[in-house]
Amino acid sequence: MDTEIPPEELSGYEEYRAKVEGTNISSQTLLATDYLNHFNEIVMLLDMLPDMPDMIEECKAWAPKDYKSHFADSTFSDKQLAIEAYDRVPSKYRKPFEETIGQINTLLLDGLDRLDHLIAEGAETEHLQESCRGISRAAQLLMDCASGIIHGGARAMVQSEIDGLLGR
Repeated sequence: MDTEIPPEELSGYEEYRAKVEGTNISSQTLLATDYLNHFNEIVMLLDMLPDMPDMIEECKAWAPKDYKSHFADSTFSDKQLAIEAYDRVPSKYRKPFEETIGQINTLLLDGLDRLDHLIAEGAETEHLQESCRGISRAAQLLMDCASGIIHGGARAMVQSEIDGLLGR
């Protein structure tokens, strides 16, 4: 029994811990790393963008997707269980997870807007590469943080750390 989980969250948490046993959903947090695939796709596109700037339209088509919507639209074998379990994720994991996801979404949306302007202004390839690399690297570090939370850590990055990654 986890003493850090409030009593009002404990029964649903314990019930779903048993249900997710043997799946790709963490029995510690009730979260699944498959959700991060939503971000892996855009990070891969960002890595290709300097060589193929016309892909900016495909990049701009990316939009944030919440955890449950991602699984509703996915081919993940335990997608229904992942959706149901999300409501039982203890707040000690859910809060930093949602904060981190919000940071990734903001980073990517702001970054895509900046990249769109750079491409429209005819920025040099080197400048575009540096910008894409910075956004991609920061997104990957935030995704690593989200992965850590999914696997039982509870630490989200603070804004000053993210700004430091982006050289702000």
